[in-house]
Amino acid sequence: MTDKAPHIPVMLNEVLISLNPVDGGCYVDGTLGAGGYTKAILDAADCQVHGFDRDPAALKAADQLSSEYPGRLHLHQALFGDMDAVLEKRGITEVDGVALDIGVSSMQLDQADRGFSFLQDGPLDMRMASEGESASDFVNEASEAKIAQVLKEFGEERQARRIAKAITHARSETPLETTSDLVRVVESVLGSADRHKLHPATRTFQAVRIYINSELEQLVRGLAAAEKLLRPAGRLVVVAFHSLEDRIVKRFFAQRSGGMGRPSRHIPLEAKPSVEPSFETLSRRARVAGDNEVAVNPRARSAKMRAAIRTDAPAWPLTLDELGLPQGVEL
Repeated sequence: MTDKAPHIPVMLNEVLISLNPVDGGCYVDGTLGAGGYTKAILDAADCQVHGFDRDPAALKAADQLSSEYPGRLHLHQALFGDMDAVLEKRGITEVDGVALDIGVSSMQLDQADRGFSFLQDGPLDMRMASEGESASDFVNEASEAKIAQVLKEFGEERQARRIAKAITHARSETPLETTSDLVRVVESVLGSADRHKLHPATRTFQAVRIYINSELEQLVRGLAAAEKLLRPAGRLVVVAFHSLEDRIVKRFFAQRSGGMGRPSRHIPLEAKPSVEPSFETLSRRARVAGDNEVAVNPRARSAKMRAAIRTDAPAWPLTLDELGLPQGVEL
């Protein structure tokens, strides 16, 4: 069975049930991708959806979807961490639901020229917005210490120092320009792929991608933006695919639902919010995909979905010290 599962939205039924779209509602799909969640929301109710994606290719692909739902789907090439500011400019200050599917999309993974996948040879790029520092720029220009830090903090790679040293040695002879170049360096340290259940380059590629796209920062900003936008009884549904993302979501909901006590001691007294919870979680534990879905869509294997309902309490100030962020993450 192939590991490719293009354009299949993960845990779609669970997301729809938790989001509970209603006629006349206004919803945000903060990670539009191939539009799987957006289409399902629009089919489930006579509602409006605002789809966000930083990737211009995703927005272009969504033009057809927009024509299928005239006047109901509104597309925004923007970071989902900016959803509150973007919508405010359009006069929208409250929404009924927000859905976030965190991480790289199947559509991006399947395009070799985007450089996200270690299973296909292509330019070492990994930029979701196709602008700014690329993965190649990072591995060829960053210091050995910085590369090691990124691999450790964002990839949870135990051999981060050894891989960083191998990268800096390899680039001194010839620049690393393709995904295969980086895979070969990692395999020179960890061994070939057939010796591992998990491909040896998995954590390295994850770490570099998360770092250059500031994905964890965007996740935190997106959670805070959703908290501001959601009207009382509005719903926030988040699907995460690895422990770093899920840890942030879990701690955010635990903090905002009263499961972690009072706000951080680092917030000035005059800025401390009410201790009244701003969310009520729908379940104590994350939902996971069923065996049947995993068999059809292997990407769902690592997915964890968490959801919560907005209360009428004020949004809390954004703090980082309680969210389980790796060192060096800044907003």
